[in-house]
Amino acid sequence: MWPLLALCCTLVAIADGQSRKADLPSAPEPNILSTKLPGGVTIDRATPGALPLSLDEAIDRGMQHNLQLLLARQNQRMVHGQVLTVANNLLPSITAEAYTRTQMINLAAMGFKPQSLGPLLDQFGIPPGEFSTIVKVDTTAARLNVDQQLFNVPAYYLYRAAQKADTVASMTALNAEGNVVLNVGTQYLLALADASQIENAKELAKADELVLQQATASHDAGVGTNLDVLRARVQLQTQQQTVINAENIFAKDKIALNRLIGLPAEQELTLTDKTPFAEFAQLPLDQAKAVAYTRRKDLLSLEAQMEVAERTQKAVKYERLPTLSFGGHYGVLGETQGLYHGEFSAMGSLKIPIFQEARLRGEREVADAQLQALHRQVTSLKVTIEQQIRSAMLDVQSSEQLVKVAQSNVDLATQVLQQATDRFQAGVSDNLPVVEAQASLADAQAKLVQTLYQYNQSKLMLARNTGVVETQYKLYLGR
Repeated sequence: MWPLLALCCTLVAIADGQSRKADLPSAPEPNILSTKLPGGVTIDRATPGALPLSLDEAIDRGMQHNLQLLLARQNQRMVHGQVLTVANNLLPSITAEAYTRTQMINLAAMGFKPQSLGPLLDQFGIPPGEFSTIVKVDTTAARLNVDQQLFNVPAYYLYRAAQKADTVASMTALNAEGNVVLNVGTQYLLALADASQIENAKELAKADELVLQQATASHDAGVGTNLDVLRARVQLQTQQQTVINAENIFAKDKIALNRLIGLPAEQELTLTDKTPFAEFAQLPLDQAKAVAYTRRKDLLSLEAQMEVAERTQKAVKYERLPTLSFGGHYGVLGETQGLYHGEFSAMGSLKIPIFQEARLRGEREVADAQLQALHRQVTSLKVTIEQQIRSAMLDVQSSEQLVKVAQSNVDLATQVLQQATDRFQAGVSDNLPVVEAQASLADAQAKLVQTLYQYNQSKLMLARNTGVVETQYKLYLGR
């Protein structure tokens, strides 16, 4: 009834709108910024204009919307729920139940004959023929059931192992946060480098356009050659190609950044930060290793897994011990409209494993193998961490020196271009030195942008290898 009424109202509204279409302006379309899907999943829509985005805002959005991080957090919740389930096995299990029941029993179908109770029925003055073989019984009961493990050492160590499994899930989620900060920060810096390449290319294109105008004017005045005009035009078009290619790379890198932080691919971005450059005082290697051994979430996760294996090994070891449990209930039972009486039961249970040696030894072998494998992984990861820190430190040192050299090259190339331009404008030489100087400046600027990106990216990688990128990325970037 209601869907039909709603459909009728909709049709009436459409018909009324069509009748007044010529008189009223069209309604503005709403700006829907997000779509709610079943299960609480929200998909963001692109905003009408460019979205201003700083590095901190990009990392914050990545922390909130990155898919891998969200999956890691959901896995952490799932493991925590399983830990609660395991813990419940050690707690008293108490349940309450109540029921009322009506039964109709055919005594004759069960082989009961009233004549067999003839003498007994005569004592109560009941003729056997009047004794009904169809009996209806109404009963009601209420009961409290209790079940408790009194002595179960394997269950205790399994619970302790589950607690450490919760720690493993937490470290995995924190490790995913570090990956998000590294990936988002690196992609943002790459987009900044692209923007700088575009800006440099456009500036050189403007200079090439000015050189072309000067060469054309000189040719028209009869003091220049057509070769200068052609050479200047080729240089301008080459630089225009560079601009187009740089803009394309910039657009694709922004799409990749959108993907990392959970924005729609079509969302336009305005990067509000500039490429940072600050000299960084590195920690000594021993201190950096010490920090990494206490802060690297992948190492802490492996160490927690090792503790899980150790506690599981103990649980397997103590499976040979007997287990003691208690169970029982207390309640009342009686006719629904009659009298009730208390009723209870109590039972103790002692279980001793017998003829299970093969299973117990097999589980012990599996637990030992897992523990030894984790020991080797922890040792190997510590060596890998030292290798990663050493490599990152070398990258930071070399890229810092490369930045300084690239800055000097840009200054020198700018001076060469200025001198070549002055000579061409004065008519001392043709524009070939100008074209060559512009190419040298473009190469120097491109290398400066690339080395700045490498320097900042290497500092982020050093912070990641030390295990502090999610909390100290600003310090490492000098922001």
